[in-house]
Amino acid sequence: MIFDFTFLPGFWRFLLGGVLVTLWLSLASIGVGLMVGLAVGILRTYGGRAMDAVLSVYVDTMRSIPLLVILVWLFFAMPLVTGRSLTPLAAGIIGLGLHLGGFVAEVVRAGLASVRAGQMRAALALGMSVSQAIRVVILPQALIRMMPALGSLLVITIKDSAIASVIAAPELLYKSQVVIGKTYRPVETFTIALVVYFLLSWPVARGVDYLYRRVAHLGAS
Repeated sequence: MIFDFTFLPGFWRFLLGGVLVTLWLSLASIGVGLMVGLAVGILRTYGGRAMDAVLSVYVDTMRSIPLLVILVWLFFAMPLVTGRSLTPLAAGIIGLGLHLGGFVAEVVRAGLASVRAGQMRAALALGMSVSQAIRVVILPQALIRMMPALGSLLVITIKDSAIASVIAAPELLYKSQVVIGKTYRPVETFTIALVVYFLLSWPVARGVDYLYRRVAHLGAS
């Protein structure tokens, strides 16, 4: 088979727009997921049994339901329940962010639990409050230990942004399908999308790995 990319000059701006939307969708959902996951992980670890029980429902729900189902429900079903609809991009950010948050919460909880309990007791003995001890003593060490797992979740989220194409979010895969419908060049178009997704994900994976190797000793206790 001979690859023919002669169609690309006429569509590269259109596809570039999809790449930019993919970047925004990924970054925004990562921001939502990290904030939600960090808060839930801390509250599950230090908020008591009742808080742990309540928040575990969210975590188990996000880890049990496929991301595709979450996105479809937010975009198609939620307007029927609430009477308010979301744009495809907003639904994608919320769905990806909440889904990521469930996994981040477990990584955070495991990271916090890996820090020896004696460090919390020592911080409290020095006059710190529980929140100060978490922020100043426990969390910095735990975050370093979480980095490999969090790096993997970030890469997965970038790749999963392609699923938002099913709700017509104008990201790279969706726009690639539009181009295929006009050019009838699926192999070449999907190859371009494949390479772009790799170029977006690979630096994140390598960057997190490099940073972790540089600071891993700071998380030892």
